[in-house]
Amino acid sequence: MKYEAASPDVLPDRIATRDDLEMCLDALRANDPMMREALFEVGEVPLRLRASGYEGMAQIIVGQMVSKASASAIVARLEDALGEVTGANLLAAGREGLDGVGLSRAKFTALENLAVAERDGEIDLHDLCHLPPDDAMGKMVALKGIGPWTAQVYLMFCAGHRDVFADGDIALQQAMVDLGLVAERPKAKEAAMLAQRWKPVRAVAARVLWAVYAKRRSRVDLPV
Repeated sequence: MKYEAASPDVLPDRIATRDDLEMCLDALRANDPMMREALFEVGEVPLRLRASGYEGMAQIIVGQMVSKASASAIVARLEDALGEVTGANLLAAGREGLDGVGLSRAKFTALENLAVAERDGEIDLHDLCHLPPDDAMGKMVALKGIGPWTAQVYLMFCAGHRDVFADGDIALQQAMVDLGLVAERPKAKEAAMLAQRWKPVRAVAARVLWAVYAKRRSRVDLPV
C-alpha cells in the first residue's frame, strides 16, 4: 500500500481520537521507511490519552521511575485515600494522611507543590493544554518536582500535542538503538535532535518507539 505524505496543515492539531492518531501514523508511514517497518512489527499503537488537570499530572508524577503496574497500585491507593485526586484533597490529607499510599517523600513534595501552585493561582493545568508547548513547558518545569520528562508526557497524553517528544525517556532512547537509528543509546540532547526527523508528529513517533521497546522486551506496561 502506498501512503501519501500529509501536510501539517491537514493533520489534527491535537490527538484526541483514534482517527487523529491514525492520520498521524499514516504521515509517519509515508515519510519514514523505518517507521513503516516498525509499525508493521508492532501492529496497533495505543492512543494513550488521559484526563488533563491535577489528577492527570498526579498520575504522571507517581509513574516517574517505576513500572506502570507499581504506579497503578499507588494511584489506586491514592484514590482510596482521597476519594478524588485533587490538589485540595491532597493538601487536606497531608503527608500523615497518605502514609500507607506508597508515595516517596520526593513525589509527595512534588504533588504538594503542584497543589499549592494550583490553589494560589500560579498554574492552571487545564489552561496549559491550550498554550504552545514551549510556553506550557516553561510554566511546568518552573515548579519544583516537575522536570522536562513529566512536562513532556503531560503535553503528549493529557494535552494531546502531536509534536512533543520525551527526549530524556530511556525506553525511547533504547528504541532508537533497537531500530538501528544509532549504535548506542543517545543522551537526551542527541535524542531530541534525532527526533527532528519525525516532525510534525514526534509525539506519535514516540508512541511507536514505546511500542517497539515494549514488544521486543515482552513488556506490556509502557509508557508509564
